[in-house]
Amino acid sequence: MKTFFDSSAFAKRYVEETGSQVVDDICYNATEVSISVICVPEIISALNRRLREKSLSRQDYVTIKQHLSDDVRDTIVVNLISEVIMMSTKLLESSPLRAMDAIHVACALIWGAELFVSSDMRQLAAAKKAGLKIKSV
Repeated sequence: MKTFFDSSAFAKRYVEETGSQVVDDICYNATEVSISVICVPEIISALNRRLREKSLSRQDYVTIKQHLSDDVRDTIVVNLISEVIMMSTKLLESSPLRAMDAIHVACALIWGAELFVSSDMRQLAAAKKAGLKIKSV
């Protein structure tokens, strides 16, 4: 199954929390995995916040960053092309989304995802409304 992960879901591969095992299982069973071009910067931002808060060690950060980099090589990264921008605009006009969340959903739609995975309920609702099959993690 062609599976698209937003940042909140894909990050669960690197930070153990509720839903991490489900995300790993989905990745294992997916025929193709895709993320938005903004996914990696969002995950790095969250990891650096944890570094500043001292809830993540420097060594763990380096290890996680390497795993993320390795995984990204095996994913399809959807870029911000004009179709994604137009679709995100439509999503913002039809659902109460933040801009980055709309970009994730738009990327999934333009890529032709068969499953959209997120831990953001508002984003999942918008994805479902737009016609995507969804999975909350």
